Amino acid sequence: MKEFDPVKYKAMVRSYQENDDPTGWFDSIYTNAQGDYKNVFWADLEANPYFLEWLKTSPHKAERMKAVVIGCGVGDDAQALGEEGYEVTAFDISPEAIRLCKHRYPDTKVNYLVADLFDYPSQWFESFDLIYECNTIQVLPGNYRVLARDKMISLLAPGGYILVSCRSRLKGEKKMKFLCPLIKRR
Repeated sequence: MKEFDPVKYKAMVRSYQENDDPTGWFDSIYTNAQGDYKNVFWADLEANPYFLEWLKTSPHKAERMKAVVIGCGVGDDAQALGEEGYEVTAFDISPEAIRLCKHRYPDTKVNYLVADLFDYPSQWFESFDLIYECNTIQVLPGNYRVLARDKMISLLAPGGYILVSCRSRLKGEKKMKFLCPLIKRR
């Protein structure tokens, strides 16, 4: 695994953003893990605890409900949904992230796919009862965050739920500044 360097990371992301390619850099993060999902520096390696709490307390019935996880990373949240009984589609723009998921969970019922939120398959339109996105859109520049929000909403079936979890910025912080992922020490 290549050592994480926040200065180089920010420079890399900025170069992609300046070339109007806001998602082009994601695959390099997973490729740098060199086939080991534990080496993805921003992966928590467990489902989001707030998401798990929502799953426990939500009054809906998971059976026969379709869910999608946007920017699934190494698959923790998608697996939690699958264990709750959802029919889960989990996608990431990074082919390497999807390879890591399939290797990590070889017997999963989750359908892991390489896909782009900005150009998703047409049959996904308004077809998911639950949409979950965690810490993905926050690294996009402002105009792409708005587009991502609209694309996520377009996936939602009537009467469905959309859950978005992200780190926030303080009032007055630059809107176009991208966030550096928090690093969990292991």
